[in-house]
Amino acid sequence: MNPLASTKCAGRLLMALAAFTSILLIAGCSSSSKTPTNPEGFTNASLTGTYVFSSQGLDSSGYPVAIAGTATANGTGGITGGTIDIVNSDPEFNELSPVAQAITAGSYSITSDGRGLASLTSAYGTYGFDFVLYSTSSGLITEYDANGTGSGTLDLQTAVTSLSALAGPYAFSLAGSDGSNLAPFAMVGAFSLDQNGGVTGAEDFNDNLIVENEPLTGGAATLGTGTGPGTIPLASNSFPIIFDYYAVDATHFKLIETDYAEFLAGDAYTQTGFTSIPTTAMAFTVAGGVSAPVAAAGFVTISGASASGTGDINANGTVVTGTSFTGTAGAAGPGGRVAVALSDFNPATNLVLYPSSGGTLMLETDTANLTIGSAQVQTAGAAIAASEGYGLNLSAINTSEGEGEFFEEDDIAQFTTTSSGFSGVVDINDEGTTTPNQALAGTYPTATSVTTTIGSNAFVSFNFYPVTNNQFLLLETDSNQIGVGQFWLQSSSSSAVAGHRALSTVRPRARAGAVKRSK
Repeated sequence: MNPLASTKCAGRLLMALAAFTSILLIAGCSSSSKTPTNPEGFTNASLTGTYVFSSQGLDSSGYPVAIAGTATANGTGGITGGTIDIVNSDPEFNELSPVAQAITAGSYSITSDGRGLASLTSAYGTYGFDFVLYSTSSGLITEYDANGTGSGTLDLQTAVTSLSALAGPYAFSLAGSDGSNLAPFAMVGAFSLDQNGGVTGAEDFNDNLIVENEPLTGGAATLGTGTGPGTIPLASNSFPIIFDYYAVDATHFKLIETDYAEFLAGDAYTQTGFTSIPTTAMAFTVAGGVSAPVAAAGFVTISGASASGTGDINANGTVVTGTSFTGTAGAAGPGGRVAVALSDFNPATNLVLYPSSGGTLMLETDTANLTIGSAQVQTAGAAIAASEGYGLNLSAINTSEGEGEFFEEDDIAQFTTTSSGFSGVVDINDEGTTTPNQALAGTYPTATSVTTTIGSNAFVSFNFYPVTNNQFLLLETDSNQIGVGQFWLQSSSSSAVAGHRALSTVRPRARAGAVKRSK
């Protein structure tokens, strides 16, 4: 929770002023704060080329919103082209057709610690984004303006010029809300594309605790042109839905639903070379919730028919750590699908898993709750290092403030470590109320837990779970918010593309009584 607005009522009363301030901040792509940054060697030249970006979250009125697109950066602070899709379930949102709209103007500015601000203008208006680079090809991003908030990723694009280049098997992970009453909805599955873009496959979904496994009903993908998206149907009998997709490369693309039937967005990852669930230890996070937010993280090993691990959970502010669990895994099915029945694992008793280059994609398929996430193969001995710079993103839901209302906060941070903690800067977006450039300090109560402060104010606490020496998953462990995220080791001289970042989450219904807009 934002310590500068820890009393939510006061924070909301100041929202209009903060929103106005954030607009001025993003329009100038600069900051008036004097908080010093950790020099990591990043400059505006670190962002050069066409990047695929995405964000999922809530608008300033609490309605689900998803953004995806491409932006072409010239290396000197200018955005010279691109395309943006914005899908918002708010009845006040102005739908555009097609959903994909050209970016007509934009700018960006990057500080030496890798944090940056970008402003993108299209027929939707001007939207702001806050990001932190951990290489010249990859970063973590949040929406950062008065329109709302959300979290996602930023990746340098390798152009795909033919449908045949995309041919092969993929697994996908989608999260958002349904179109009937904006209830939490998530989906995972696998499909194959043939040389002409033909789609075959199957999906599992959890729509507000209605759980089903269905085949995809076919159709064909189309190829995007220029910076624009292609289209792909991932339709079943229950959900005949259509997506735009933005290819990062032939192994990974962003998905955003464009038919307004449901409100889903996420990622698809190749399964080539990743046809079965790994049998070694994996770090995982899952998050979601139906009536209240819940998130869990830990380590799991699935070998043959056996599953075991340890997990931590934050259920609407109640935190339990170090719980051991066991389970039984079924035989692999089409698309490498494996169903797992768990004992002593909170929040889920049943999961379905799909292997992919983006990790093992996970969806809860019982009727107790709705969570989605992924598990990443862990490198033995992976650990955080001293005297290194890291970029962090946290996406969290505040505990209920009465009448079933939940608000979202998304944070971008950069920090440099010591042997006992770290120092850095954090930018906060509390559902459209932005607070930039706050001096962040962290200490390690244990080897894998962190307590942070901003000035004399307590900020967030989290446990972290090493995947490699470069990537770490995190689970917030205080009682104010329920969130998951990640942080990455920075290298301003590296252009290496991240191998896995499948962290789709769903949000509990943010406003009591919210209903889909009338058409």
